[in-house]
Amino acid sequence: MPDPRHPTFSLPAPRPRLARRRQAALALLAAPWVLTGVRAQPTEPLRATPRQTEGPFYPVALPSDSDHDLLKNGALRYRGGTPAWVEGTVVDLDGRPLKGAQVEIWQCDQAGHYHHPRDGDRADPAFQGFGRVALGGDGTWRFHTLRPAPYSGRTPHIHLKVRLGQRELLTTQLYVEGDPGNARDFLWRSLDTHGRRVLTQPYVIDGQALRARYALVVAA
Repeated sequence: MPDPRHPTFSLPAPRPRLARRRQAALALLAAPWVLTGVRAQPTEPLRATPRQTEGPFYPVALPSDSDHDLLKNGALRYRGGTPAWVEGTVVDLDGRPLKGAQVEIWQCDQAGHYHHPRDGDRADPAFQGFGRVALGGDGTWRFHTLRPAPYSGRTPHIHLKVRLGQRELLTTQLYVEGDPGNARDFLWRSLDTHGRRVLTQPYVIDGQALRARYALVVAA
């Protein structure tokens, strides 16, 4: 047997199978640290949708017809502008659908007029101009309305309000992605990057309809 004190003595090289086992064992020891590192990365918290002014044209009295279809007012059917479905979701800061809440929208007709005394009540009588719906169980809402049109001094937009009982949880405005009027609009320009991303969405053809979707978050 070789003398380990002799300078020519060396330990035998580990067998390939033993070497592979040793590498596997080291990998298992490292795995919990790696997994812990992945799990420790916090999920980005939801941010509340920015508020914006209600504006001067919220209805003085709600119309008798105030359902989801703003292009039909009683027996009248509005033919101006471009029909569109405007829809989305409302959740709280934990991402849970806001049960029992309602969403309201109001906007001008294609000629830029509101159903409001301060605008001379000049809106087309066939355009409902205001709608209210209850949120679905999954937090969804939807309106059949007009792709928003501009009026003097403002880029195209739709006013929106979220209510829960008697509480107003959110009042804001929805914008059209890519509209040239946005950069000139003082309220759109007041939004930060997050606000513009949330409140400015494209109107795109989906199937046979023009559609825009907005995901809203409120601090309930």
